[in-house]
Amino acid sequence: MKSFLRLFSVGLLLALAHSLPAFAQLKTDSPLPTHQELNRLGLERGWWGHAILNPSRDKIKHMSIDEDTIYMQATSGVTTAFDSESGQQLWAVHLGRFDEPSFPAVSNENQALIVVGSTMYALEKRTGKTVWTLILTGQPSTGPSLDDKHVYFGTLDGSVYAYSLRKIRQLYEERRLPQWSMEAQVWKYKAGKEITSPPISTGRVVNFGSSDGILYSVNALDRKTIFQLETDKPIIAPLTRLDNTMFMASEDFTFYALNMFSGRVKWEFTSGLPIRKTPWAIDNTLFLLPDRGGMYCLDPETGARRWWKPDLTNFIAILGNTVAASDGNGNLVMVSRDKGETIGSLPLRRYTVRTGNDRTDRIFMATESGIVICLRQSGHAYPVFHRFPDRLPLLPEITPDDEESSSPEAEANSTE
Repeated sequence: MKSFLRLFSVGLLLALAHSLPAFAQLKTDSPLPTHQELNRLGLERGWWGHAILNPSRDKIKHMSIDEDTIYMQATSGVTTAFDSESGQQLWAVHLGRFDEPSFPAVSNENQALIVVGSTMYALEKRTGKTVWTLILTGQPSTGPSLDDKHVYFGTLDGSVYAYSLRKIRQLYEERRLPQWSMEAQVWKYKAGKEITSPPISTGRVVNFGSSDGILYSVNALDRKTIFQLETDKPIIAPLTRLDNTMFMASEDFTFYALNMFSGRVKWEFTSGLPIRKTPWAIDNTLFLLPDRGGMYCLDPETGARRWWKPDLTNFIAILGNTVAASDGNGNLVMVSRDKGETIGSLPLRRYTVRTGNDRTDRIFMATESGIVICLRQSGHAYPVFHRFPDRLPLLPEITPDDEESSSPEAEANSTE
């Protein structure tokens, strides 16, 4: 039966891949924004593509972004990866059984991790080849997270697990995975209730929130408790980190900034509404999105409010001095970064699959049917890396023509 499912999945991917160009052309006659529409907002289209899925039954469920790859995950279990700058389709693979619950992909420089059902898959980023497969203990409630030594995930029963990446690699080379997955487990920590946010690790400490309203911080090596911060309501929104500061939202309407290592609260911000969406911290800017409460721009050091836009619902990206966001009508809205003044908007209601990009200065949006577009500032062919600027490839050094013509050698040649 498993062999049949594998053959069926491969056949489905091949059939969809062969029919993709005609289907993509048919579907993109109307939704792609025009050059004139984008130019009005100082934007241009970098590329567009189409994720592999069955349009009669599947939808895009997750879209994840890192510096060089974008991952489109369909409800069927098919993940399609694109080069985030060229738009080249890198690979498409089917993971798990059809329609199993899944979590958004996470990645480091070499691998992408995807949890489908109770199985974690590690894939080579550029080829999609499965590096290893791990059977997880318990039912996952969060996606995975990584540091240099461990991979972490939370479960519905309130447990957080740490697995050794080195041991996983050893088991894989010995061909003992996934049957001997438990041998890679380093530790397990039990909280009061369901783990609601993917653990955040510095390599020294691991922080995670629970629906019991407590933020937990444990030692990354031996799970010893470092500190706990108790709030009055569940912690639902994912945690966010900027350098050594962690940002946490509670259902008690309070937003906290605290030291990741000591738990010392640096400042608090009261929104007056529950906060369930991811806060986004980029450089010296922090965006907060309370439910039905618009979008706040805060100073991450002090918590001081810089501006507030009541009509915005989601953060998308930072492009130089401009912020891209969504409003309640599904429009793409561009506002100034310093004052929040509206620059313009573009109706892109069909592009309902959106995620914030804290990695680069690119806008990525997709339709549920799998069309994905990349937008960028006009004339900005090379990306800006926000979180890991050291990962930016070396750019070619081009000597302008006028400099060459004004060189001493050129002047000597012109007098001969």
